[in-house]
Amino acid sequence: MSEEEGVRVNDKRRIDPETFEVRQPSSDLAGEALTEMDAEAHFDADAEIIEGEVSGIEEKIGELTEDLQRVHAEYANYRKRVDRDREINRQVAIGTVFSELLPVLDDLELAREHDELNGAFKTVGEKLENTLHKLGLTKFGMVQDPFDPNMHEALVSEEVDGVIEPTVIAVFQQGYRQGERILRPARVSVAGT
Repeated sequence: MSEEEGVRVNDKRRIDPETFEVRQPSSDLAGEALTEMDAEAHFDADAEIIEGEVSGIEEKIGELTEDLQRVHAEYANYRKRVDRDREINRQVAIGTVFSELLPVLDDLELAREHDELNGAFKTVGEKLENTLHKLGLTKFGMVQDPFDPNMHEALVSEEVDGVIEPTVIAVFQQGYRQGERILRPARVSVAGT
């Protein structure tokens, strides 16, 4: 091995590490033209491959986006359904408690009518009625209300002149409802023509 030969290193990197530019092959002019044609063909082939991959990726992104939107919509519907069911169950539970307390409210009303609702008993009764009202319990069935068979239970019917439509003339037992739900119809006497 002669001193002139030594170790020879060929840097075949396409990008110059100092200037960061693409290197041109150092072969003769004809070789350069061939290399440029090869590079152009290679570039076109790479571009087609990349375009195919990009369109495949875009297709996959579209599918995943549709899946995500569908799952999001299903979750939103599920959540609405659970919230609605939870509220219905809550209202049913409250209605059950209301139904159990109706005899107590009847007793309070009877005590009030007989002037026996006095002192601490009066305070407790009023607090109970106010609390139940806040929770959505309302009473109905007053004298002179138009008779509604959906809300009233007619125990007595009388013929009265001058009455245009069936009207409540006496209330035997108050009716109660929770929102639009009738817990107990009012038991009444009705006047009609």
